[in-house]
Amino acid sequence: MRSFCKLCFFAAGFAAAGAFAFAQTQVDAIWSARYVVTMDAQHRVIENGAVAIAGDHIVDAGPRADIDKRYRATLRVDRPDAILAPGLINTHTHAAMSLFRGIADDRKLQDWLQKFIFPAEAKNVDRSFVEWGTRLAVAEMALSGTTTFTDMYYFEDTVAQVTKQAGLRGVLGETVIGFPAPDYKTPQASLAATETFMKTYANDPLIVPAVAPHAIYTVPDDVLKAARALANRYQKPLLIHLDETKTEHDEALAKRKKTPTAALDALGILTGWTVGAHGVWLTDADIAILKARGTGLAHNPSSNMKLASGVAPVGKILKAGVAMGLGTDGVAGSNNDHDMMEEMDLAAKLQKVSTGDPEALPAEQAFAMATITGARALGLEKLVGSLEKNKRADMIIVSLAEPHALPIYNVYSQLVYALKGSDVTDVMVNGRPIVRDRKLLTVDLKTTMAKAAEYQERVKKSLNLP
Repeated sequence: MRSFCKLCFFAAGFAAAGAFAFAQTQVDAIWSARYVVTMDAQHRVIENGAVAIAGDHIVDAGPRADIDKRYRATLRVDRPDAILAPGLINTHTHAAMSLFRGIADDRKLQDWLQKFIFPAEAKNVDRSFVEWGTRLAVAEMALSGTTTFTDMYYFEDTVAQVTKQAGLRGVLGETVIGFPAPDYKTPQASLAATETFMKTYANDPLIVPAVAPHAIYTVPDDVLKAARALANRYQKPLLIHLDETKTEHDEALAKRKKTPTAALDALGILTGWTVGAHGVWLTDADIAILKARGTGLAHNPSSNMKLASGVAPVGKILKAGVAMGLGTDGVAGSNNDHDMMEEMDLAAKLQKVSTGDPEALPAEQAFAMATITGARALGLEKLVGSLEKNKRADMIIVSLAEPHALPIYNVYSQLVYALKGSDVTDVMVNGRPIVRDRKLLTVDLKTTMAKAAEYQERVKKSLNLP
């Protein structure tokens, strides 16, 4: 009798195991780590957590034990000494300008633009320059944990091709400016090309095409209005530099009797999907306008400090309910890298020292700016910015294996103040791994760096630099 019962017990056990296995849902991958930082509505941090992925989206996120019970995966990535987090979102940059890295440091913005950058672009920027400059930038961004970036530059269709090849997500704006540009010689030609660009990438899984009038001081009013109409017609974003310097602010007041924000609003430019970069000199009234219009903003602490543009009123902006993310800006003098981990650190510290309040912009809020708040600023919060069911599988793993990562008492503090872009070990975008064990899977890094060295010599020769 006992033998029979014992056999029954084992049989029942095997049956239960079979039922359990049958109940598991097949997924493509499960990533797990010591901590999963979700950035969901509750900002859950799950110790010994995991994320299940199927296709391009997240199926579930929770404790590893629960995920393992519910799902079985074709691929497992387990990092017990690491943090699993949403991919970082760079809300403002000029990717191809990576090939101008350090060309004109320690200058005022107008001097930097007029005497160095615009001449350098006129002599060097063509489609090939943009291709290799963007490839260098996306390699740097991917390796340091950026999964989505917002770009404003020329030959943006080439930027899109390189971005897709690398597997990153991009909100890519074709620049429209009031003088001959490297790609199109008139604003009208730029707008026509932007319309074609918008049609080409209308429903792309990785690329959001945009129109990017440079700024209120470089684009005529009729062209600004045409750009707004184009963006609205295709329901795509308009990207624009906004109130970056005191010079821009004061000139608008002198010429228009309005701040740049108020002037743009009066022209109807802010009515629609809009992302403004910088916002350093915004007034309380400006912030109210941006809130009413639903405009997103990009805060660029490195750039604003390096060009001495000023300190954006980030606390006021966020308190007012305006979505403000973080951006690196371009690396041709306004910043010299695309490291979003560094931007989080600087953003938090800059607000503290400028306000005299060590509680200004806490680490958790700074990390939110680089993830879910940045997604809101871009109008993409339903797709990315947090690790939640049905959102796109854009996520990173950040190692805790180095001396500067230990001990750990607060995950957000560690991410913002201690960890570096070089601590990122794994990156996934839209369900596709693009970095594994610090190796870039989608870009030929050796060839890209060799091309960067070639362009260095070309640029130096074109500008008679030593």
